[in-house]
Amino acid sequence: MGEIMNYLKDYREGEKFTGTYLCKQKQVFKTKAGKTYYSLTLQDKTGLADGKIWDLNNGIADFESLDYIHCEGMVTSFQGNLQMNISRVRISDEGEYDPADYVPSTDKDVAEMYSSVMKYVASVQNRYLRKILEMYFVEDAGFIDSFKSHSAAKSVHHGFMGGLLEHTLSVTNMCQYFADHYPMINRDLLITAALFHDMGKIQEISGFPQNDYTDEGQMLGHIYIGARAMEDAAEKIPGFPAKLKNELVHCILSHHGKLEFGSPKVPAIMEAMALHLADNADAKLQTLTEIFGQAGDNMNWLGYNRMFESNLRQTSKSEL
Repeated sequence: MGEIMNYLKDYREGEKFTGTYLCKQKQVFKTKAGKTYYSLTLQDKTGLADGKIWDLNNGIADFESLDYIHCEGMVTSFQGNLQMNISRVRISDEGEYDPADYVPSTDKDVAEMYSSVMKYVASVQNRYLRKILEMYFVEDAGFIDSFKSHSAAKSVHHGFMGGLLEHTLSVTNMCQYFADHYPMINRDLLITAALFHDMGKIQEISGFPQNDYTDEGQMLGHIYIGARAMEDAAEKIPGFPAKLKNELVHCILSHHGKLEFGSPKVPAIMEAMALHLADNADAKLQTLTEIFGQAGDNMNWLGYNRMFESNLRQTSKSEL
C-alpha cells in the first residue's frame, strides 16, 4: 500500500515536506567554496520543482536520474520560485508509490479535444489541404496516439501529457477567430497550419517520464522537423499545388515569429502572422497560468521572470 501522496503544487514556503517523487534530473555541481552539491528536478503529476541537496553526508543515499526517491526537507524560495531543500533521501521501494501519480496530465478531456480537432479537419474545403490533414489525423494511428499523449514542451508551457493536443486546439481556436474577423485570411490554410504547427515536437521531445529533448530534437528542432514532414507529405499527394505547399511550409517555419526565437523565416503572409500571434499568446498565457497556479494564494510580487522580463504577481481578487 503506497503512502499518502503529498503533491508538489500544494507546498508553500516555510513548510516541511516528506514524500516520494520522480527525480527527473540529477546534476552534480560545486559551490564557489569547492563543496559538492546536487541539483535535482523533482516531478509529480502536478508539475516540477527545483531540489537542492547541500549536505551529502548523513541521510543521503545513492540515486540517479529517473529514480523514484523518498525525500525529507524544508520548502524554501529562490528568486520567487519554490525550492525543495532536501536533508534526507533514499530510493523508494516498489509499492510505496503509484507511477500514475508522477505523470503530469491535462485536466481536459482528451477525447473531447480530439473530437474538436476532427471537426476542424472536416471543415477544411480545399481538397489538397484536407487530404494532408487526413493523412495524419485520420489515417496514421501512430501519429494520432502520439499527438493525443505528447507534451508541447519540456517545461515552459503545456509540459504535460496531452499538452500538445491542448495547445494545438487552443491555437487553432484563436486562428478561427482571426479568420472570422479578417476576410483576407485564407481560412483553410491557416487552420491547416495551426493543426500542424507543432507536430515536430513528437520527434523533438521524448515521451514521459523523460519528456526531454531527443538527439533529433537537439540537432534539428521541431520547426524544421515539422516543415520537412509537410514537404514530404505534400509530395505524396498528386497535383498538390507548389505555391500552396510553400505557403503551408512557410507558416510552419515562421510560427515563432522572429529569427532570434528560432524561426528560420519571419512571417511574410497574413496566415503566418496570425499563426505566430495565436501560438505566442497561448504559450505566454499558459505559462502565466502555470506560474500563478504554483503560487497558490500568494498575492505578493513573485520576483523577476526572465521570460517575461518583468516582476510578476497575480491580479487582486476584487469584490463584486
